[in-house]
Amino acid sequence: MSDDEFRKIFSNNLNYFMSLNNKTQVDLINDLGFNKSAVSTWCNGTRLPRMDKVDVLAKYFGINRSDLIENRTHEQNSGYYTNRETAEVAQEIFENKELRALFDVQRDMEPDDLKALHNMALALKRKERGNYDDTGC
Repeated sequence: MSDDEFRKIFSNNLNYFMSLNNKTQVDLINDLGFNKSAVSTWCNGTRLPRMDKVDVLAKYFGINRSDLIENRTHEQNSGYYTNRETAEVAQEIFENKELRALFDVQRDMEPDDLKALHNMALALKRKERGNYDDTGC
């Protein structure tokens, strides 16, 4: 594989993970102390970072080094979470219309109302298991 292809692969992967994590070049510069021009050349595919910088980026995004340097087709995964547990919960919500309805309702709730809903759900769960008290919740 040519150097141009490696630079393009890295650039695509870096930009993908920046987008996925709502990060900008400025965030990388400020959060990691990287040089502005270096980050720009990595993002546009002009240059490759040293491996120690790749390791820092991987740690920053919570991914493996290989996720940045290997050719991956992110378009296939762009609708999914990178965290397995989160993906499973999201899939469960998607497949269960009652869970989806609860999730949709809570989106616009005030924090206090959301906490009250959570407490009510916990009380119902305790009641279902037979370990509730008569204090009203």
